[in-house]
Amino acid sequence: MQSAKPFKIPESVLVVIHTPELQVLLIERADHPGYWQSVTGSRDGADEPLVVTARREVEEETGITAGTLTDWKLANVYDIYPQWRHRYAPGVTRNTEHVFGLLLPEAVVPRLSPREHLAWQWLPWAQAADRCFSPSNAEAVLQLPRFAAAEVAP
Repeated sequence: MQSAKPFKIPESVLVVIHTPELQVLLIERADHPGYWQSVTGSRDGADEPLVVTARREVEEETGITAGTLTDWKLANVYDIYPQWRHRYAPGVTRNTEHVFGLLLPEAVVPRLSPREHLAWQWLPWAQAADRCFSPSNAEAVLQLPRFAAAEVAP
């Protein structure tokens, strides 16, 4: 007998993948076509370091294993969309999302998991912010010029 899938931990990462020229990688959700976003994902366990969560999610969702990962020390607390609340324990309605940047030396072709994402695109940062369905994702992308200035290319 297979056990039930454990509930998601309401603490996640958002990773803005970008180039030195502030091109941003967006991926389209398979479960909601037309919803474009940066890499996101929840911790696998309460003790998983957020930097490990960020690297794991980037690799799982894009196949990217390189780049300079920077914790932007930003956290967004938001209401979990009703259509996704069933993934969390009963009564959990809010998530804390920690924002990271991942600087790549140049735009690369990601390897998407078709179960999770349909398409990808690299866009200039302002256009990418406009394309994000999530307000917290759009705000993170709008912060990119400020944080990118402090990042060091790999």
